[in-house]
Amino acid sequence: MSVELSPRATEIAEHTRLLLAAGGYNGFSYADLSDRVHIGKASIHHHFPSKADLVQTVVARHREQARQGMAALDRQLSAPLARLTAYVDYWSECILDGTSSMCICAMLAAELPMVPQEIANEVRGYFEELTAWLATILEEGAAQRQFHLRDSAFVEAQAFMSTVHGAMLTARAFNNPEAFQSISRAAINRLTAST
Repeated sequence: MSVELSPRATEIAEHTRLLLAAGGYNGFSYADLSDRVHIGKASIHHHFPSKADLVQTVVARHREQARQGMAALDRQLSAPLARLTAYVDYWSECILDGTSSMCICAMLAAELPMVPQEIANEVRGYFEELTAWLATILEEGAAQRQFHLRDSAFVEAQAFMSTVHGAMLTARAFNNPEAFQSISRAAINRLTAST
């Protein structure tokens, strides 16, 4: 699904992404957006009639960008280990430079029982797509003897994904961006270590 937005709607969506990464669905209001974007709440409602519409759009854009990023890594890097490392490096750079300290879908996943169903569906879709991509990388890597899987590629992909998103929380909890890279590298090292 392609999400086309006007320049102003794109600006609103980008500020929403930052607010979601900082505090999740219930951590911001249209008043917060109004202060950031310097337009009235009525103007925000013109672009996004409800908060659910806005957040669903932001998550759909996030999913689209993630799909594009995964496809780019698949095109640019043939080695499964290189793709997995590049994925971790992307998040490491975002956390280190402050672009994003947390995946918005990880934040929203913690709130799934309290968010509208259409947003929950987008969040689940994101994790399903990421798991499938990681599982493919792990299967390829195992076939090439780059990875040593202790369980199915699907379970290993879920474990790796959980570690990466947990590392984001750890880096935030300790106010230590480097913790993300250390934990994520350890997860890759576990996959590459022979038993």
